[in-house]
Formats: sequence, structure tokens, C-alpha cells
Amino acid sequence: MAAYANPFDPDKLLWNGCPCGQHRNLLEHKMAMAGQSGARFVCETDDEMSAGPGWDGTAAGVTRGDVCVDPYCFDPNCKRLDHRAGAAAGQSCGDPSCVDPTCEAGPAGKAKAGKAKDCVDPTCFDPNCIRPHHRDGAYQRWQADLAARMPVDPAKDELEPDGSDMETALARSAESAIMRGIFGTDVNRRAFLKTVGASTALAAIGSIIPFDKVKAAIVDAKGALEKTHLNVGFVPITCATPIIMAHPLGFYKKWGLDVDIIKTAGWAVSRDKSLSGEYDAAHMLTPMPLAITLGAGSTANPWTMPAVENINGQAIVLSNKHKGKNDPRKWKGFKFAVPFEYSMHNFLLRYYVAEHGLDPDKDIQIRVLPPPEMVANLRADNVDGYLSPDPFNQRAVYDGVGFIHKLTKDIWDKHPCCAFAASKAFIDQNPNTFLALWKSIMDATNYASIKSNRKEISAAIAPKNYLNQPVTVLEQVLTGTYADGLGNVKRVPDRIDFDPFPWHSMAVWILTQMKRWGYVKDNINYKAVAEEVYLATDAQALMAEMNLDGPYGTAPKTTYEGYTIMGKTFDPSKPEEYVNSFAIKRT
Repeated sequence: MAAYANPFDPDKLLWNGCPCGQHRNLLEHKMAMAGQSGARFVCETDDEMSAGPGWDGTAAGVTRGDVCVDPYCFDPNCKRLDHRAGAAAGQSCGDPSCVDPTCEAGPAGKAKAGKAKDCVDPTCFDPNCIRPHHRDGAYQRWQADLAARMPVDPAKDELEPDGSDMETALARSAESAIMRGIFGTDVNRRAFLKTVGASTALAAIGSIIPFDKVKAAIVDAKGALEKTHLNVGFVPITCATPIIMAHPLGFYKKWGLDVDIIKTAGWAVSRDKSLSGEYDAAHMLTPMPLAITLGAGSTANPWTMPAVENINGQAIVLSNKHKGKNDPRKWKGFKFAVPFEYSMHNFLLRYYVAEHGLDPDKDIQIRVLPPPEMVANLRADNVDGYLSPDPFNQRAVYDGVGFIHKLTKDIWDKHPCCAFAASKAFIDQNPNTFLALWKSIMDATNYASIKSNRKEISAAIAPKNYLNQPVTVLEQVLTGTYADGLGNVKRVPDRIDFDPFPWHSMAVWILTQMKRWGYVKDNINYKAVAEEVYLATDAQALMAEMNLDGPYGTAPKTTYEGYTIMGKTFDPSKPEEYVNSFAIKRT
């Protein structure tokens, strides 16, 4: 299904998947409407703009599930934020059923003062009641209308939210957005509508803003996506969190895409399927787009890295039999595993042992193993340790076969690891589709960067078709409160984090390590390659447009920065000088 675009700015998509505008996606809206526990927001069901027959612009004084829809409720403990805000403002005594004639704050007091004559019985459906939505069973009709507009059908709702009525929902969202823009808060909006009535309010606003034309323009202005069904590959690790969670949490649907995310055993397979065109885009390691572009390890093919998937998030794990050898200088003869040659894992492990005086090509052995096979090989004593992505570091602790020697953030804090990558050909042939996919990933990465969302995300990506891991393991990784296998419980909130910005300086550092260890023999134009592959300048513009709200939502003004890694300073403007500064190297 095509994306819905803002008619005033076609590059800005408005559809967020939630008809009421209070939830991040349609699935969450359905959960709130059904009264299921765990939803982040309670759905405000008194949508004055599109209610059923007999609706007078106020909500019936009852609850649906655990959703309060009493217009006179200003209970400070109510789940609804606007009701609590009303209580703080002294708009009610806090008792929705108060009929005490001496209470000046409650509904009865208002009736006594001559402001209104009203029924405050939350169970009243008397056909003679003064309240029009109590008469003739109007509430039941409204509830039936609501159920018809927002069906909750678990059998139909598969891995992603159902968007079958997106045009109607988008039109309602447009109405809601206009009203919220005018009144600012739900409390102000509700007070105004309660005073003049929904029909009068809509007529007045409609005389200035043509609702029908605005809604029609938004619904008709669909982004011209070249294709909507995409295949995106991922390797089942927590570094791929944004690419994976975008499926069950509805971020792809939000931007008009129907994406199949395909679990892939390792990065050699992911690279080959990407090169063959079987994958439209893929979860890759940050060095891979550089290597593919340069023809290192494969045929040369212009590739791009629009976004980083995660920063930090890796660790060095050792077998339990080596608990007395936490000093890397004692690792001579050890066999280590990394997930791929062109990986931050390989380059960080090499950097780390070399800084401790070991030559990674002579004093230890480094072999490539797909991440899902690492714990089994550690248990079978085929390797002494590995530098791997999670959850397989934490899984070794969980299974009692290994311990965490060091998090990679303690080698280089905020280092890049995995990436969202696509070929230049795909971008050139499908520019609008690529932009929608890029926005999906940026949106999901931003959501993952907000730490309060991490437990929800852990549950979303745990199932068999995604990571196939215990939620407990994923929570320890994503929240940073974890057991290290040495009897300690550590709290490192940024054990893994999600900053999407693809720094050009990170690309230059990776290229220096490829040159240092002989993966690239020829001279490299570091700056040109970095700026061709890592789309940092485009990311700056996109992030500014999307107005992301996470801790990394604002793009930096520059695309280059220096780093200090294990006490050694890296200046991206002097890459060759940096390569030559190392005592242990292959060049």
C-alpha cells in the first residue's frame, strides 16, 4: 500500500497508523481500545469529530474495558491524562458521580448554579434522560459504530497491524490533528466542545478550514512508491533491533511498505543475497558496504550505508575454564571467533589484543563463525572465546558456559556496529521506495533509542521468527542490567544504544583498519570512499525533516569527529599517519 503524503509538503508523510493520534501504531491503538494491559496510552474514545448518531460531543459516563469516558471525571488517579489535568486545575471535585447539591465543584453544583441541568448517572440509558446520548441507547450505537470502525480480530491481525481502512483512519487523523493544532491540549478542546457542541464547533472551524478538501487532498496525495513489497535480510542479533522491530511494531506499514524480513544465517549469505538482488536491502556490518564498494572479499559493486543500526552492543566472551586469565597477555594460543572478516568485531578484537602486545595473526587464531553458532562452539571447546554481537554474549552466561570479559564500549565508547545498507542501483531505480524504507528504519531506530521502550522491544523481537531468544536474555542486553558470569550484576544502560547517524569519520577509521591488516592493498582515497558510501549529509537533512524525538534525534552539524580508542587519538584528516603509527600491522 502506498504511503500517505502531506499535500503541502509531499516529502512529509502524515500517516502514523493510529486513528486517534495518541498511539505510535495501529496495533497499540487496538490494544488500548480492547483494554489490554501493557498498552502505553489509554485510547481517548470520545472522538467528537466522527461519533455515531445522537452524539453530542461529550463522552458517555461509563468505561469501556479500563478506558474512562466519563466527561465529568477529573479524578487525579484516572488513567486519562486530560482527566488528571482537569483535577489539578480544580475543574471537578473528582467524583464523577457526585450529586451533592452543596458541592460547588461537582456536576450537581454546576447544575445548581444554573450552568447546566444534567444527568451524572454513569449507567443511565433512560430514553427520557436530558442527556441526548443517554436517550435511545445512543451510547450502544456509538460503541457499535466504534467496533465497526476498529475491529480487533486476532486471527486476522498477523505479525504486523492490519491497515485495511487506512484512508478513513487517515481522514480522522487529519481532523484530530487540526483540532489539536488549534486548541493545543485535550483539556482545552474538550472544554470548548462541551460549551458549544461538536456540530457548532465543526461548522465554525469549517468556515475557515475546509475539512473535506484537506482530508481529500491528504488521502489522495499518496507517495508514488515504485514498489511496496520488499525483502530485507537480517542476521538474528540484537544489533538488528530496528530492522526487526519495525515489522511487529508497524513502522514499515506506517510508511506504506509491505516488508518481509528474512532471517539469514550469517553475513556472507546476506552479502551474496544482496549482490544477487534477492534482498532489496539488508542488515549489514558497518564495514561491509565499504568492502563491497572497494571489491574487498567480493566483486566491486557501489553500495551505500544510509544509517547505523546500533552503537556499542558487543562483548568479548571467554570460556568459563579461563576465569583465571582475564589479562589479555595470557591469551597466547587462544582460538577466537568473530562473525565476519569485514566486521567491527574483527577489527576491535585485533585492535584490543594488539594494544596488549599480541599479534592477532601470529599469537592467536581468529576464525569466522555465524553468531548463532558461537555458544555451541564455546560449549564444545572449539573456541576459547569470541568477540560477538548480542544476544550471544549474554546467552553464554545464561547457559553457564562463558563469562563476559569486556564490553566493547569499554574499548571504544559509541563505536558503530551494524547498519542498514542498500545498493546504489536499488536507490537509483526506486528513489521513493528507498526514502520510505529509510524513514521506516530511522523511525524505528529513534524509538529503540528511548530506553523506556526497551522492555517492550525485547518482547517484540524475542519470538522464533525473529531472534528466538528468551525475553530475559534480551532485556538484560537492551536495558543494560545483566549478570556477567563472574557473580556480578552490572548496570550499564548504554551497553547497547541506537544512534542512526552514519559518521564519515567512522568510515575513515574502518578503512584505516582494513589497510592496517592488509584487507586492502592499494592506496585509498579515504575521504572520497567514506562520503560515497556513508550517506551522512543526506541523513542530516532527513533527520531534520523527520523531527525525531529520541536522544540521537538531532543530527550533528558536522560529519567528521575525532576519537580516542584505548588512549590513542584518531584524527580523520590524517588516516595514513594513523595507520603508520601502529607497531603491529601488516602494511
